[in-house]
Amino acid sequence: MNRRRRIYEGKAKVLYEGPEPGTLIQHFKDDATAFNAKKHELIDGKGVLNNRICEFVYQNLNQIGVPTHFIRRLNMREQLIREVEIIPLEVVVRNVAAGSLAKRIGVEEGTALPRSIIEFYYKSDALEDPMVSEEHITCFGWASPQEIDDIMALALRINDFLTGLFLGVGIRLVDFKIEFGRLYENDLVRVVLADEISPDSCRLWDIQSNDKLDKDRFRRDMGGLVEAYTEVARRLGIMNELEPPPGRGPVLVK
Repeated sequence: MNRRRRIYEGKAKVLYEGPEPGTLIQHFKDDATAFNAKKHELIDGKGVLNNRICEFVYQNLNQIGVPTHFIRRLNMREQLIREVEIIPLEVVVRNVAAGSLAKRIGVEEGTALPRSIIEFYYKSDALEDPMVSEEHITCFGWASPQEIDDIMALALRINDFLTGLFLGVGIRLVDFKIEFGRLYENDLVRVVLADEISPDSCRLWDIQSNDKLDKDRFRRDMGGLVEAYTEVARRLGIMNELEPPPGRGPVLVK
């Protein structure tokens, strides 16, 4: 790898300066974290799987007219993306009660919601990403009312697409987390999907067995994370059925 200027490093990805102005290189790491990085392991091959799954999803979203930062995949771990100004919100779309929602409102995990719910969380590791309302968002200037409208419309459109995509391969989309950014093009500014969509950021359950095919396998010490991510990739047609899963398994980070 050539020496490149590192722009930002998060829990699961590193951003490097891109080859052209207005571009970045997004590198997917093998780190698995949970509970605001209180739990941390290296799981060999995880970054490769997330890169390939994210590429597949973003390519399809681009094709149906959902604006994203994705340009193309560069190699097994890296993507070329457009540089955007990240809006400091995590947007969670929920179709089924699970995780913190099930605990917060006392609903049994696995209960289908009457309609999809969109929640906003302020991106702050120090504050552990607190849930916020639209009034908080506009009051503190994290996003304008128009940007919130754009984010919600895109989130619902993405949800419709992903629900159908995964349903077609026998997977139930329980919920997912996405992020958005401002893309500056001359005098125009528009909201686009950024970050990633992968089993790291979605809850994915097998429709028949309810087996978890996502990061809950790591959060809940279930094991088999690489195998689960590989199964998602196989069902989406990204990996050949006979291709062995990448990586050798988890390595504890002290």
